[in-house]
Amino acid sequence: LMHKHTFVHFQDPASQRLTWNNPPKSVLVIKKIRDPSLLQPFKELCVFLTEVKDMVVYVEKKVLEDPAISADENFGAITKKFCTFREDLDDISNRVDFIICLGGDGTLLYASSLFQESVPPVMAFHLGSLGFLTPFKFDTYQSQVTQIIEGNAAIVLRSRLKVRVLKKNWEKKAQMDEQGIILTNGDSENNHKAMQYQVLNEVVVDRGPSSYLSNVDLFLDGHLITTVQGDGVIVSTPTGSTAYAVAAGASMIHPNVPAIMITPICPHSLSFRPIVVPAGVELKIMLSQDARNTAWVSFDGRKRQEICHGDSITITTSCFPVPSICFRDPVNDWFESLAQCLHWNVRKKQNYLSSEDEDY
Repeated sequence: LMHKHTFVHFQDPASQRLTWNNPPKSVLVIKKIRDPSLLQPFKELCVFLTEVKDMVVYVEKKVLEDPAISADENFGAITKKFCTFREDLDDISNRVDFIICLGGDGTLLYASSLFQESVPPVMAFHLGSLGFLTPFKFDTYQSQVTQIIEGNAAIVLRSRLKVRVLKKNWEKKAQMDEQGIILTNGDSENNHKAMQYQVLNEVVVDRGPSSYLSNVDLFLDGHLITTVQGDGVIVSTPTGSTAYAVAAGASMIHPNVPAIMITPICPHSLSFRPIVVPAGVELKIMLSQDARNTAWVSFDGRKRQEICHGDSITITTSCFPVPSICFRDPVNDWFESLAQCLHWNVRKKQNYLSSEDEDY
C-alpha cells in the first residue's frame, strides 16, 4: 500500500508584511529626552516628515519644552504645525498611523506604554550602537521612511502581556502610584480595585528593600505550580527574553514564538530552572501565606509598587501586540541583534589541523 504523505506548512515568520488600507497621514515621533546627540536628527526628521512628506507630526509636549529646541527660531516655525500631547492626560490612540522612535530600546518600551490597546506600527532608529528593538540606522532615514510610507516592509508582531494587579485594601495604599488604568472590580464591600498594564518586556516581582528572601506562590490556570523562594521571579515575553531574563539565565526566544517565560531570580534551590509555558495560559502570582515580608512589582521597569498579603497579579498574553517594522526581516534582524548586542557565540576559532599534525 502506498502511504500518501500530507505536508503541514507552517507560516514563515518572515512573511508578515506591512500593508496600509489608506496611505498614512500622521506619525508620532518619540525622542529620548536629555540626549543632545539626538537634537539634530530629530529636527531633520521632523522637517522631512512635515515639509517633504506632508505628514501630521505628533510630538510629546515635554520634548518641545527642551530649551535646545524651544530656543531654535528656525525650527520653531515647523513646531507650530505639530500636534502635541501629554502622557496620561491626552488620548492619541486613534489619531496616529505609525510611530518613529529615535534613541535606544527604551523609546520603543515607552511607545508601547502610550498605547494600552491597539498599537500603530513602530519604526525604531538607533543612533549609535544597534539595539534589540531598534534595527534602523539613521544615515539613510529618508529612503527608509519613504519605503515604510509606501508599505514596503516586513513586520514582527511582538506579543505583550496584559497584567492585572488586584489590591485587597486599596485605601490603605493611597501613597502608591496610580497612573495605570483604574478599574472597579465590582467588589465594593471588600474594597477590591484593580489596575491594568500592557507590558512588552517583563513583569518583575522581587523582594524590594527587604533583606529576607521573597516568598511568592505561582499559579497556572488556577493550579498552584510552585512557590518561588529567592530574590524574585521574572515573567517575560519572547521580546523580553533578551532583557532581564537572559541575565537571570533564561534562553533567548525569537519574538515570533508564542510563549510566556518564567525565570526565577537567584532561587534558593539547585533545581529551579527557567521554564517556557504556552502563550494561552493565565498566570497568577500572590504572596505566600507564610511570607515574612511583602514583595514589589514593576512593569517594563516602571510603575513600581508594593504587593501585600491578599493582593494578586494576573498575567495573560495581550490581544494587542506591538507591530515592529523590520530592517530586513524578523529572522535576520534577530540574529543580527544577538551578534551585535550580546556577541552571541563570538569566539576565537580553533586552528585547522593538517595531516602532518594528526600524525603527532
